Amino acid sequence: MKRSLFGRIWPNATAVVLFVGFAFPVYWMFATAFKPTGDIIADDPVWFPTDATLEHFKTAVDADNFWTLVLNSVTVTLLSVAFSLVIALLAAFALTRMRFKGRRGLIVTFMLAQMAPWEVLIIAMYMIVRDNDMLDSLVPLTAFYTMMVLPLTILTLRGYIAAVPKELEESAMVDGCTRPQAFIKVIFPLLAPGLMATSLFGFITAWNEFPLVLILNKSAEKQTLPLWLSQFQTAFGDDWGATMAASSLFALPILILFIFLQRKAVSGLTDGAVKG
Repeated sequence: MKRSLFGRIWPNATAVVLFVGFAFPVYWMFATAFKPTGDIIADDPVWFPTDATLEHFKTAVDADNFWTLVLNSVTVTLLSVAFSLVIALLAAFALTRMRFKGRRGLIVTFMLAQMAPWEVLIIAMYMIVRDNDMLDSLVPLTAFYTMMVLPLTILTLRGYIAAVPKELEESAMVDGCTRPQAFIKVIFPLLAPGLMATSLFGFITAWNEFPLVLILNKSAEKQTLPLWLSQFQTAFGDDWGATMAASSLFALPILILFIFLQRKAVSGLTDGAVKG
């Protein structure tokens, strides 16, 4: 019984320790953003903000070009996620359901592209954008972000499509559906968990990307929030409250999206099982 009790306790204890280790920095960031400056610089740490203030958030929001950069980040991120999902959905279906020469080579190529570090290609990307006179533009960022998330998106959706029985598609085609109609009406509703997971990955990747925008977009009005956040402390010095408020504003969309998509992914999996 002691061995059985130990076997139940240590996984839970490990999970609690890992949760605290990962969650505490996030809590401290949000808590510091609401603390008055006196509590932030106090010798004894203030674990819970007693006199919460929004002054630090006002400082962050009133920074130069904040809302312009928010619009830039949202535009580039959403477009890259949408383009990658559409392209990956079609490519994953072709790789899963169709047999053609070079199919295995394409799959290996996508795996290699996923493993390759994009940072080594920054110089080549810069030269391509410069030669086409597209520096300080959001179009190259959207295109490159789409390519960054595309390999993993294709490989992930390929696994979800392969898990859908081929007989369901064939039955729909026997009943009079064309292949595109069978895909839209039968396969696509069952891919909700995969679409949610890959869109979340694509959003996080594009939202957090830093080196590429640092090289390609020098104009302050054409940059994105990661670059703005890296320069925030330089502009405001040791104002840790404003820095933590800016970090909180930057992290908030990802947290909200994760909570929302996690719930949608579970419901999508249930709906797919019922429809199957």
